[in-house]
Amino acid sequence: MIDNVALLITGTLHERDTRELLERCHPLGVFETMPVLCVATNVEELYNSVLVETPLAPYFKNTLSSADLDELNIEIIRNTLYKSYLEDFHNFCITTPGLAGTPTAELMSEVLSFEADRRAINITINSFGTELSKQDRKKLYPSFGKLYPEGSYMLSKADDVEGVRAAVEGVSEYKAFFEQGMGQGAGSGHPKSLEDLFYQKEMEISKMAFTQQFTYGVVFSWVKLREQEIRNITWIAECIAQNQKERIGNYISVF
Repeated sequence: MIDNVALLITGTLHERDTRELLERCHPLGVFETMPVLCVATNVEELYNSVLVETPLAPYFKNTLSSADLDELNIEIIRNTLYKSYLEDFHNFCITTPGLAGTPTAELMSEVLSFEADRRAINITINSFGTELSKQDRKKLYPSFGKLYPEGSYMLSKADDVEGVRAAVEGVSEYKAFFEQGMGQGAGSGHPKSLEDLFYQKEMEISKMAFTQQFTYGVVFSWVKLREQEIRNITWIAECIAQNQKERIGNYISVF
């Protein structure tokens, strides 16, 4: 839903016919009132429609104004909404009666904490060399995860990749990611990228979900594993199209 609404916001800002964008929306994020957004002719109308007509209304209301849609980069808007969504989802899993204290809460807390940390790290690295201030960058970090709060604070002060590395030193997995992702880890000729290592860890967590019994977390994990299959197939197709078949083995072996 967040990605679909962001797509429609982008279309409105660029004065495109948003009706044409509906066909490009992800089917899992389609909701009944989404066509209402296509009626908007300007950002103010779109913002008001989002607040009234969509399930994302609480996230917009608490974090964004109509002026932000004009002024902020769409990726900042997307990350702001994802931050609110992840915090809401995490709180739901660990506090809702019937879920709190169950294997589902334990599993989903691990999965969502990893996603929160990954987003915080990626946002920090991608902000280098941009106009995004450190204070604005900090607002995009989810308020939970293994890095929160000390690591998140250090990330907000980082000026370069070395600063990010220092911020994650306290979490052994992430420390190892940076060593391998920067080509310093053990192994032969093809060091894995930081992105590949994050995906590999995500797949490990998702597969481990199936070792527990009676947990709703397997549904979420199954979707994540399917998404990785799609990434693998897309990568294979791109390699074949570019006549770079030797890269296929190097990539698939990661997962």
